Amino acid sequence: MEILREADLVKQNLYTVKIRSYKAPMTRKAEPARKVTRRAGRAAPTRGLRSRSGSRSAKEDTPYHHGALRDALLQAAERVLERDGLAGLTLRAVAREAGVSHAAPTHHFGDLSGLVSELAAIGFRQFNAAMAAACTPDTPYPGKGLARAKAYIAYAQAHPGMYGLMFRTERLDYSRPSLHEAAEASFAGLAGAIAASRHEQIEEGALTLNQAAAIARAWSLVHGFTMLLLDGRIEDILRRLPAGTDAEMLLDTMLKLAMVKPQAS
Repeated sequence: MEILREADLVKQNLYTVKIRSYKAPMTRKAEPARKVTRRAGRAAPTRGLRSRSGSRSAKEDTPYHHGALRDALLQAAERVLERDGLAGLTLRAVAREAGVSHAAPTHHFGDLSGLVSELAAIGFRQFNAAMAAACTPDTPYPGKGLARAKAYIAYAQAHPGMYGLMFRTERLDYSRPSLHEAAEASFAGLAGAIAASRHEQIEEGALTLNQAAAIARAWSLVHGFTMLLLDGRIEDILRRLPAGTDAEMLLDTMLKLAMVKPQAS
């Protein structure tokens, strides 16, 4: 019996050893899983930080909400236009310049035509203000005409991209109220200057042929001179003139020659 009990103990010991041997590899295999779990647990705060970072970005963008984004986009569009020209003015370029999503310009302006039309409206308002500030109501006509012409050209030289856009009719949507009103105000200023030179009233919506010819002549002269100046073509004329003659002197002489006694309409 004693021998049988010893045999049973041996079997039990062998069984215990086998169980322990089996559990040991299982335990080792389970450890990597626990480590992975811990790594995953450590990665979780990183996702939380990204989320908080996103919240900070949203807060930083807050000033662009409630209507401010539209103005920021137009300012960005003007910078792109003056830096890269009309060819570089795209919705994506404007969004990139403003630091907002590519969808933002579309949301506010619809398409590129809408954006450039609103930008041109700003240009016309600046343009009109510059010419209005160039002279006072008491300035006599010859001086007023010269001052307005010089302000016209000075604006174009300071904002060549904007000036070029304002007269690119095929890119603009004049059905937009802001652009229509700004462009009409610009024409009214020109018509008013011509009316003063002719000592008569001009109805903008019902011009006589002589009045229309006077407006077109004045506009063609100043606009043509401006484009030649911006393109560097005036230099070819100036180099043929006596030393010391500059573009302003040439313009003054052109305007004086154009000022003839108005004919009755």
